[in-house]
Amino acid sequence: MAAMTSPLRVCRGILKEIRALKGREYKQTLAYNYVLDQFRKNQVSSERYCRAQEEALHTSQSYLCLLASTRLHLALHNLYHGKGERAPEQVAGMVGLRLPTQPGGKGWEK
Repeated sequence: MAAMTSPLRVCRGILKEIRALKGREYKQTLAYNYVLDQFRKNQVSSERYCRAQEEALHTSQSYLCLLASTRLHLALHNLYHGKGERAPEQVAGMVGLRLPTQPGGKGWEK
């Protein structure tokens, strides 16, 4: 079972992901307002115990994981996909290899 993180940390993480998607005007988006409203609505006072808060925290953690994973997936997709045909030297460099300079050689001959 994963350790529970604070709701403030999750809220900040979600707002960070929204900012990464929308840019500087992220505070004028509907998603920003909705996230803040939901976190304010699910605050619990010291006078009551609310199981719905735990459920809402779990849902928000799952949503944060989805947003971060989607952003990372798009970054990897843009890095490795859609560049067309590449030279063998360029492909070898992408995976950290170096091709020999002479066919059948050791790589250090000129």
